[in-house]
Amino acid sequence: MSAEQLIAEFKALSPEDRQLVAEAVLSEDTSWIPDSFRQGMEDIEKGRTVFMESALTQKPPQTGE
Repeated sequence: MSAEQLIAEFKALSPEDRQLVAEAVLSEDTSWIPDSFRQGMEDIEKGRTVFMESALTQKPPQTGE
């Protein structure tokens, strides 16, 4: 199957099915996601973030390092 055929079949799908296909494709190949973005998402998941206002106006806490 050519890329053109695949794209045509994708466009013929219902919006719900297109979403399922897109999610499946994106979950298989994450090489297009920059490492810095992945690191940022991990930081958010682990609570390693601060509000921008706090970061700009307050001293960081001492970490003992």
